[in-house]
Amino acid sequence: MNNGLIIDKQRFPSPNSKIELYIVTYLSNGLKVKGLLAEPKEEGNYDGFLYLRGGIKNVGMVRVGRIVQFASEGFVVMAPFYRGNQGGEGNEDFAGDDREDALSAYDLLRNHHRVHQDRIHVFGFSRGGVMALFTAIFRKSVSSLVLWGGVSDMTLTYYEREDLRRMMKRVIGGTPNKYPERYEWRTPLYQLEYLQAPVLLIHGEKDRNVSIEHSYKLEGKLKELNKQVDSWYFNDFTHYFPPVKNRETVHKLTKWMKKQS
Repeated sequence: MNNGLIIDKQRFPSPNSKIELYIVTYLSNGLKVKGLLAEPKEEGNYDGFLYLRGGIKNVGMVRVGRIVQFASEGFVVMAPFYRGNQGGEGNEDFAGDDREDALSAYDLLRNHHRVHQDRIHVFGFSRGGVMALFTAIFRKSVSSLVLWGGVSDMTLTYYEREDLRRMMKRVIGGTPNKYPERYEWRTPLYQLEYLQAPVLLIHGEKDRNVSIEHSYKLEGKLKELNKQVDSWYFNDFTHYFPPVKNRETVHKLTKWMKKQS
């Protein structure tokens, strides 16, 4: 299938003179999907970092500053836009078949000439949490997994987010009452026994976009299965952390990741 094969690579303006940025087109189950690739300019090999964004379509798009922030911590970073976005083929379907775009982006990093094959970390923000969990479930070589304000349960998301229900019914094809199996298929909580990577959960207790229940449920199930899980919960924060705390947390989580390698 050539999943993860880069078929086009265009330089993109970087706000950091030490980081090269590219818009790449790569293969994912026969589709040409776009993403952002960041590489430190300094020679040498690096850990890989798969950044899985939240939202859908133009909501929650990959932000250049965020990708550069992680690359500056000493990683080659790949951030898929997911199918159907920014000129990519196909249609994004909210942790359905578009999970293949995350898996293929992971394969891209594994084949990258400057990435340590056995040191690739996966990071999921918001809806990207589900994508990150599926990636670590289906790619046993993932070194570590971090979810920040991450979704773990699609049915819970449907009931919590009234503003997303119309979109979810359209994309998923109905409600959890009518089609529970469609929501379960998009919920990695039911397949955690296959997860091998150590997990770190970061969540603001005042998060209204993705309630902390998602992390509590995930942490509880991981502990039941005797999986390695750490959690950093913040009493006063929402889905978005203040800039200083954000930078501090990025630095801490990347140090945590590298300890797992």
